[in-house]
Order: sequence, then C-alpha cells, then structure tokens
Amino acid sequence: MKHETALVTHFFDEPTNTLSYVVQDPNSKACAIVDSVLDLDYPSGTISYDSADAIIAFVRDHGLEVEWILETHVHADHLSAAPYLKDRVGGKIAIGSAITTVQTVFGGVFNVGNGFARDGSQFDVLLNEGDALVIGGMEGYAMHTPGHTPACMTYVLGDAVFVGDTLFMPDFGTARCDFPGGDAATLFKSVRRILELPESLRIFVCHDYMPNGRALAYETTVGEERKDNIHVNDSIEESAFVSMREARDATLAMPNLILPSLQVNMRAGHVPPPESEEKFFLKLPLNAFGGPDLRELAAEE
Repeated sequence: MKHETALVTHFFDEPTNTLSYVVQDPNSKACAIVDSVLDLDYPSGTISYDSADAIIAFVRDHGLEVEWILETHVHADHLSAAPYLKDRVGGKIAIGSAITTVQTVFGGVFNVGNGFARDGSQFDVLLNEGDALVIGGMEGYAMHTPGHTPACMTYVLGDAVFVGDTLFMPDFGTARCDFPGGDAATLFKSVRRILELPESLRIFVCHDYMPNGRALAYETTVGEERKDNIHVNDSIEESAFVSMREARDATLAMPNLILPSLQVNMRAGHVPPPESEEKFFLKLPLNAFGGPDLRELAAEE
C-alpha cells in the first residue's frame, strides 16, 4: 500500500479531552471525519452541537466532500455526533463489526428490550480486519485492534494512523481494559500489531490528558511509540504489561459520561426513541458495574 501524506486537521474538545479529526486526500477534496463529539451538559441533560458545528464549518469553508464518518469504537467518555454530521455534510458512518458484541452486552445493561437491534444496523458500514478504506484517491484500511473494547478499530489512512483509545501519547501509555469485553493481554497484542507498521507513519490519538501540565499533544509516530511509550515500548514484555495494566485499571474511576455515552454510541450516535411526544430519556442503571443488592431499597408501586 502506498502511504500518501494525508492532510489532518484536529479538533479538541476540552471537557472530554477528546481529539476529533478531518482527514483529507492530498489530491482531491475528499475527506473522512474520525471520532466526532456531541456536546452534553450532564447536570442539566442538555445536548448541543458546538463541537460538531466547528467540523461542519471547516468542511464547508474548504469545500470538502465527506466520504466517511469513522468511529474507532463505542466511546465511553463522550457522545458521537455521527448522525448530526451525516445529515449536514454526508458520509457513511462506519465502525468495527464487533459492535454487535458491544450492543449485546450493553443492551442488557440498559435493559433496552427487543426494539433495540443488536446487529450493527444503526451504522452504514461494519468493517472487518483488512477492509479497504479509500478517501478520494488515497488508500487506507481498517485494523481490528481489540483490548480496550471488543470492537476497537485502528484506521490507516495514507500515512496517518488513527488508534482511538488503544494508544495515547508516549508519556501517557495505553487505554484501560476493565470495561466489559476488555482484556489487557489482547490489548498488548493489538498494540504490537500497530507498532509493526512502518516507523515513519504518524499516529493520531483520540484523547490527550496533558500529564504533568504539558501542552496538548496528539500526533506522534510508530517509531516514537516503540521507543518511548511508557507502557508498551519495545523493551516491555506482555506479562509485565498485563500486570501493570490490570493493577492500574483497578484504581481508575468510571468516566463521567460513561452511562450516557454508551447508550448513544451503541446506537451510532442516535439518542433512544422518545418515550412520549418530544420527551427523550437516557437511563441511569444503578450499580451497573457492581455494588450491593438494591432490592431492599426498591419502592413498591
């Protein structure tokens, strides 16, 4: 595959520390959008569109043609704006085919019933390992890189590699693996596959938490990750990584937006259907990830 130099523009959502990207074919107006954000003020339950509107403005101002709206995985820390973007600038919404596993698990967690399809049909395209992704004349492909979640995909688009949460900047390491379906040993194997790509390829991360007060950073290379990543550089063996990752994950709190994010993102960015005219709801399942039996506290109706 020819690794053309992709034109990459980043958009940073500070409340969720999320990086979204517009990726352009250097020889045409074709582009893809990766990991968009729908704004949610959780305390008030208010959804807004500032982050997505910034991407829309960029696309329109530059006369771009959106071919793909790519999700690296079902995010647990922000809501996807994919359908909002599709309605305004076009593009096919795509995610890894293992989304069906995620939908089955979280369909149960949120007790969504039989009306919620668990076959990935909310998305336009379900991608498998090695599937081609062409943007204009720029070649690309999908890599299945599970571990953080079962459906995690990495997208190689020209010389740019979009890793989602699988890898972070070298000074922050790797993603957690303690969500349902996550696994540290699987993540290590996925990361090593990414690090077998040509060392000059550019890696773009989905989040940056600016450790030790440094400035925002979102772009590194395969070679830099192999040399300097604090969790998975070339000197670290799988057993050491798994021990570190599992111990670290045991200390981490759940992301602030995990419950609303999963309900929206497993639906490809759509909110659940209204329960009555113009009234939309997201559920707050109690003790969804562990805790005491609540039956003695349940009210009698």
